[in-house]
Amino acid sequence: MVTQARRSLSDDISYRQRRYLLMMGIRAACFVIAVVMFVNHLGWLTVIPVVGAIVIPYFAVVFANGGREPNNVRGFMEYRPNLPVTRDSGRPSEANGGNGRQHVGPGSDDN
Repeated sequence: MVTQARRSLSDDISYRQRRYLLMMGIRAACFVIAVVMFVNHLGWLTVIPVVGAIVIPYFAVVFANGGREPNNVRGFMEYRPNLPVTRDSGRPSEANGGNGRQHVGPGSDDN
C-alpha cells in the first residue's frame, strides 16, 4: 500500500465478518470432532476440541467487534466539573473579611 490511509468502512466490516465466519467454522469443526471422539470412547482427548468449541466464540466476538479505533489521540480525558471556588471559613484571614485578625466574640477574655 502506497499511502497510510485506512481501509474503507465497508472493507473493514467485510474483513471482520470473514474472520468471524472463519472462527465459527473452526468452532463447528471442533464440535463435530468432539462428538466423533466421544462416540468412539477416546476419553479425555475429547476435552481438547470441547474446550476449543467453548472458547473460540468469545474470541470471535471480541475480534469482530474490535473495529476502527477512535481518532482521539489524547486518549481518556478526566472529567473536571466547573465548580465555583469556595472559601475555607476556618482560616482567620478569610473568616474576618481578610483583615488577618481572629474573631473575638462577646465574653472572651482577650484583654
